[in-house]
Amino acid sequence: MQIDVQTPNFVADQKLIHFITKRLEKLELFYDRIISARVYLKVQKTSEKKNKLADVVVVVPGDKIVVKKEARTFEEASDLAAASLERSLKRFKQKQRLHAAS
Repeated sequence: MQIDVQTPNFVADQKLIHFITKRLEKLELFYDRIISARVYLKVQKTSEKKNKLADVVVVVPGDKIVVKKEARTFEEASDLAAASLERSLKRFKQKQRLHAAS
């Protein structure tokens, strides 16, 4: 799986990129046909403390799964997004099995 992390308007340190890469690589345990993942990390200009946004797009054969999560830190936001993607990939895999069986 190819993972692309984009951080417009700021420079992310290697530690953050490594954390996100490791976390997203675990998604292959739930669905092994993932083509790529694109991560967009953004800082929203609000007065709230939860202003870090992780927007993750996972490309699978024939479809895309998009998840957006907001948290206090990029690590927390990307972890929430990965957990949500795990559930989405399980559902996607189940749908694939149902279509293959019918």
